[in-house]
Amino acid sequence: MMHLGLIHYVYLGVIIAIITIMCFKKDVVLPCIIGLFLIGFIYSGNNVLRAIQIIYRAIVTSGREFLEIVIIIALVNAMSKALTSLGADVIMIKPIRKFMVNGKRAFFILGFTMLVFSWFIWPSPAVAFIGSLMVPAAIKSGLPAIWAAVAIDIFGNGMALSSDYFIQGAPAITAKTANIQDSFQIVKASFPLWIVMSSVTIISSAIIMGMDLKKVKSISKNEIEDIYSNSNFGSKVVAIGTPLFFMADVIIMYIFRLKGADATALIGGTAIIIMCVSSIINYKFKNALGKVTLYIKDGFMFSMKVFAPIIIIGAFFFLGSKESAQEILGPNTNGFLTDIGIYISQNIKMSKISVILIHAAISAMLGIGGSGFSGLPLIGTLSQVFSSNVNISNASLSALGQIITIWIGGGTIIPWSVVPIAAICNVEPFEIVKKNVIPVTLGIIAVIFTAIIIL
Repeated sequence: MMHLGLIHYVYLGVIIAIITIMCFKKDVVLPCIIGLFLIGFIYSGNNVLRAIQIIYRAIVTSGREFLEIVIIIALVNAMSKALTSLGADVIMIKPIRKFMVNGKRAFFILGFTMLVFSWFIWPSPAVAFIGSLMVPAAIKSGLPAIWAAVAIDIFGNGMALSSDYFIQGAPAITAKTANIQDSFQIVKASFPLWIVMSSVTIISSAIIMGMDLKKVKSISKNEIEDIYSNSNFGSKVVAIGTPLFFMADVIIMYIFRLKGADATALIGGTAIIIMCVSSIINYKFKNALGKVTLYIKDGFMFSMKVFAPIIIIGAFFFLGSKESAQEILGPNTNGFLTDIGIYISQNIKMSKISVILIHAAISAMLGIGGSGFSGLPLIGTLSQVFSSNVNISNASLSALGQIITIWIGGGTIIPWSVVPIAAICNVEPFEIVKKNVIPVTLGIIAVIFTAIIIL
């Protein structure tokens, strides 16, 4: 029979405090560090020196787990900067612009273009050049600026980031803390839930947009400066070659059954080769020596800005699972959330429905903090705990939490998460959120019901 001690209650109390702080839209890195010290202090028998060492050991363990994800995102971001400098990104977008003949079609073309680019280079860098290159064309076709912003937001920060099928940053984080060895299991389990969430949200948005467009009597048709004026042979070659290389990667993944780390390695290697080739074409070999270094530095700075807080947050939540807790504290622990889960299963009758509802509610609360990724370590850890006590798939439960957390916190209904998109489209962040609330809420309700049925 499992019995909980002071350390378990402190750990649970810190988690509750973290979730509460997230609800008040505050960062949780400091509470996680304090939590690490408290746990280390209690576990070591009130030894301050060992408690301090445990803080560092936990961060190193977390950093080691996330290192591969940090590197792949750094390389992809470096590639994106090289493509932008060469002007290849402009050429890649140009053909799509011709199909924007009206507002409704522009909404979906803008959205799906954002989805594809976000899958390969992540939404943050994709917003910059997709927004600046395509939004003027979309507005000119009759799509109001606010709905252009909604399209970029829902398809990028919602659909692309919550799935992350190619870079697999989100599935990798979730899988690590859920003790799932292959992140492709999360990808596979998430697909039906992602389809439901995305479809309901997009259809709802399209219906609301249609109602809004009927009310709009006139839309500005001001001439927009042509931004596609300059291009050269090298930029055209790279613009054609980049999507072809990534399409080849997808085919190779399918043929050779590449998953998880192997698939990530292929994408990362392709990204760095494209970055190097683009730099050589743009600056010639001699000058490219310095430019490649600059792109790599910028890429890693971007990646570390994104993941630095996640590494600290993950360090605390890794104490919840057995394997990582033993690496941090030593072999005489099972992981605190594991112990709590066993205790709950022994004393409280839990069912599949109650687990799904509780997990969905926690995921939503984590998303309210405004950073979908910072909640993933807890999502994965809780999924492992719940699935070990109820007959439900760990991967599927993790996928459900990942989708809900990122859709909310990744930047669809949290105002400060949509600021870059609002700036690109020249609209107010709160206006984007107002348009997103109903569709995203309907999507979350639909995905919870779907999870209850299929999990």
